[in-house]
Amino acid sequence: MIIPTADRLGSLKEYYFSIKLAEIRQMQAEGKPVINLGIGSPDLAPSQATIDELVSSANNVSNHAYQPYKGIPALRKAMADFYTAIYGVGLDPDTEILPLIGSKEGITHISLAFLNPNDEVLVPELGYPAYTAVSEMVGAKVRYYPLLENENWQPDFEALNGMDLSKVKLMWLNYPNMPTGAKAEAQTFEKLVAFAKTKKILLCHDNPYSLIMNEEAPISLLSVAGAKDVCLELNSMSKTHNMAGWRIGWLSGAKPYIDAVLTIKSNVDSGTFLPLQAAAVKAFQNPMEWHTARNQVYARRREIVYQLLDALECVYSKSQVGMFVWAKIPAHLQNAGELVDKLLYEKHVFITPGFIFGEKGNRYVRVSLCTKEEILREACQRCKEI
Repeated sequence: MIIPTADRLGSLKEYYFSIKLAEIRQMQAEGKPVINLGIGSPDLAPSQATIDELVSSANNVSNHAYQPYKGIPALRKAMADFYTAIYGVGLDPDTEILPLIGSKEGITHISLAFLNPNDEVLVPELGYPAYTAVSEMVGAKVRYYPLLENENWQPDFEALNGMDLSKVKLMWLNYPNMPTGAKAEAQTFEKLVAFAKTKKILLCHDNPYSLIMNEEAPISLLSVAGAKDVCLELNSMSKTHNMAGWRIGWLSGAKPYIDAVLTIKSNVDSGTFLPLQAAAVKAFQNPMEWHTARNQVYARRREIVYQLLDALECVYSKSQVGMFVWAKIPAHLQNAGELVDKLLYEKHVFITPGFIFGEKGNRYVRVSLCTKEEILREACQRCKEI
């Protein structure tokens, strides 16, 4: 006898990458030299000072106990200082910041804190799949809003204003955008805050890419006047500090919103390992030169990825931000899946099909920069022979 699962599993599918990575591991176990250019998991190390702090703190026998749900004060202060230095945004570290076990956790906690069954959620038609999956998991209804390709993938405000939003409680946005690499624009953020206030919608901005390959001043949604009235912002150390597996992110916003999410979080976990928090504090002290050096590595890799995409006759913009390149497949192909499967099974190179980010991505692919140059060159050579 098998006990039936909860109804919510009926609306969820196993994460695409979970399935595909299992297939890739099986192919590799069979001796097939698959090169994985799909996942945005930094292959570069955190700063040496960060690692040294982790080791030192872990060697302190008193640092292995349960920790506060809100994180240690030093970590919240480091996060607040980061927002002041990078975005020019002032935050109270005691009331307006909540450390998280990665920002992906925050998507779930925010949804549990603010959404009732049958509430509606605005999700970008191209975006991180977790926005849709978590919304459906908590019983909310997803409403997709369009992004304008000819306007750097910014929201279509005319379409938004023409929608019936009477049941919409929350709106997800993400700039610099993943998967398109579109930059954050101050004018867009100002319009979004005004829109949210008019429509009485909670704006939730996912902001992990603002220091990755971004030649312009990074922008926080919270920098807009009055944004804290209707906005929350997630951020993460995964990409900016090469700490993806460490699972350290945070949520910023007004105290009532932070308190609501803390209520959920305190019933789910028991705090983050203290040496991880101490190391994160040290990582926030990385000078801008450290970030510049990381971006220079990605820039060299991106040039090789451009060559790979040229070999595949894909079209892309060189103004993208982040650790991926988003590209449109050639017209003679039916969809991204056709190209992805051909590369995987014939050339043993895996790139991400754009349709996992939404139906509008059906004719796009995404290539990660998180692979060493020599491996990228090998992948490029294989693709030139297609």
